[in-house]
Amino acid sequence: MTISRSGAVGSGSPCPTEPSTATRIDVAEWLAQAIFENRYPPGSMIPRELDLCDQHSQSRATVRTAIQSLVNAGILTRTTGQGTRVNPLSGWHLLDPRVTGWMTRYAMPHPQLARDIYAFRVSIEPFVAALAATEATAQDLSAIEQAYNGMAAAVTGGSAMAEFDTADIAFHDAIFSATHNVIWAQLGHVLKPSISLLVATSNHNASELGDSLGRHRAVMEAIRLRQPEAAHAATLSVLDRTARDLGLVVAELDEDVVSKSRAQEPLELLRRFGRLPSLSAPLGRD
Repeated sequence: MTISRSGAVGSGSPCPTEPSTATRIDVAEWLAQAIFENRYPPGSMIPRELDLCDQHSQSRATVRTAIQSLVNAGILTRTTGQGTRVNPLSGWHLLDPRVTGWMTRYAMPHPQLARDIYAFRVSIEPFVAALAATEATAQDLSAIEQAYNGMAAAVTGGSAMAEFDTADIAFHDAIFSATHNVIWAQLGHVLKPSISLLVATSNHNASELGDSLGRHRAVMEAIRLRQPEAAHAATLSVLDRTARDLGLVVAELDEDVVSKSRAQEPLELLRRFGRLPSLSAPLGRD
């Protein structure tokens, strides 16, 4: 879709009050796509209401409502007499379900967003995997294994990449659910669009899906064997591969994010909550 920054309305051209069904579009969706695809980068102005009204054959009330939905999502700021500006990425409500939907559909390529999602994942997913290794039930393990088998079948059977992506996302979602912590489980659902964004992009760029598959298997086995430290490490290995497949600078990530995640604080937190024995005691014993 080509976005025109012009399409100015003449002084005698009022906005239509009843848009034609043949040209009706979701203006909020159109704006979100343009912004997430970085065609209107942070700090830039979007077209005026009248311009959008004329360009999309929509009533002014419809356009105003569409803009307000993005204002409510933290993406836009309206200033009387100046227009509507795209906010910095830090102000966007990325956990809002509608925003995460836009992010999944339109955000790539968006280097800052990809890096920030990756940094967030590498900060929490090793901890979540370690917790899953202590809490997963037989049903949880079955769900993780089923998702893994879907990934394996896509690799060995030459299935469509979309099938691998779907199974990969289900794999991570099952691990969040296996924590049996309502906050983590709900966060897993909220983060699913952002996880799918990186999963799809990294898998499509991966030179060897077999290597990624092997790393996921190590996570699954560590959870199955009740080995939280191993699950923590194996998850970092999966995410290290993701960083390479995304073309992120691993050296920088190691210094800024990954090295911090390799520390044992997450496991110490588990022990403080009584989930794990002390460091001096063998795992699996009281």
